[in-house]
Amino acid sequence: MNKKSDIIYGIRTVIEAVKSGQHLERVFIQKSLKGDLYKELMLELHRTSTPISKVPPERIDKFTKKNHQGVVALISPVQYHTLEHLVPQLYEQGKNPLLLILDEITDVRNFGAIARTAECLGVDGVVIPSRGGAQINEDAVKTSAGAFNYLPVCREKNLLDAARYLKESGISVISCSEKTKKTLDQMDFTSPTAIIMGSEERGISSELLDLSDGIAKVPMSGSIESLNVSVAAGMALYEVQRQRKS
Repeated sequence: MNKKSDIIYGIRTVIEAVKSGQHLERVFIQKSLKGDLYKELMLELHRTSTPISKVPPERIDKFTKKNHQGVVALISPVQYHTLEHLVPQLYEQGKNPLLLILDEITDVRNFGAIARTAECLGVDGVVIPSRGGAQINEDAVKTSAGAFNYLPVCREKNLLDAARYLKESGISVISCSEKTKKTLDQMDFTSPTAIIMGSEERGISSELLDLSDGIAKVPMSGSIESLNVSVAAGMALYEVQRQRKS
C-alpha cells in the first residue's frame, strides 16, 4: 500500500493535476463511473498516456476512506520524458546516444537493478511501455540506488512506434535475445544504439524482433540456457562501452 502522501484523489483533483503537468504513475478508476467529468478525466489521461486501471469500489477504498469520487492516483516519484524531446537533446549535446528499451519488464526489482546498471554504464535514457511493465514505485527506486534521479525514463504508449522513431532518428535498434546465433561481441555498437531487453516470461515480442536492425545474445557456455534479465542487460551494456572505448 502506498503512503497517503503518495496519492491524490477525486475526479477534479486528478484532472487538474494532469493538466498542470503532474506525472502520475497510475490512476485507479471505479468501474461504474460515468458522466461528463469522468469523460473529461479520461480524455486527459489518454492525452498524456497515463496508465489506468479500472477496479471495483473496494479497491479504491483501500487507498482512502475520504470522498475519492471513485478516482485515486499514485504520484510518480520521477518526471517522465518523451523520446521526441530526449533524442534531439542528445544529438544537440553531441552525444552518441545509447538507449535501453524494456519490453514489459514486470519485476520491479529487476527494473530497479537494470536502471542502476544503465546509469552506471552511460545509458542516456530508458524506454518503457505505459502499460504492461513494472511501475517506478518505492521498491524500484530503492533497488536502483538513486539511479532514477539521473536516468531519463520515457514512458511510451507503443514500443513499436517508439522503435520506429528511433530508427528514423538514426539510432540502430538491437534486440538482446537468445533467438539467434550471433553474439553481442559480433555486433557494432559504436554508432547510436538502442538495445531491447525482453520480459522475464516471454522475452521480446515477435513484432519488436522483426523491427530490429539486429539480434544478438550473451555468449554462454554453461548448462542453464538463460540469464536473469538484469544481468543480461548489464552484460550487453558492458559490451557497448567496451567497443566505444577501444
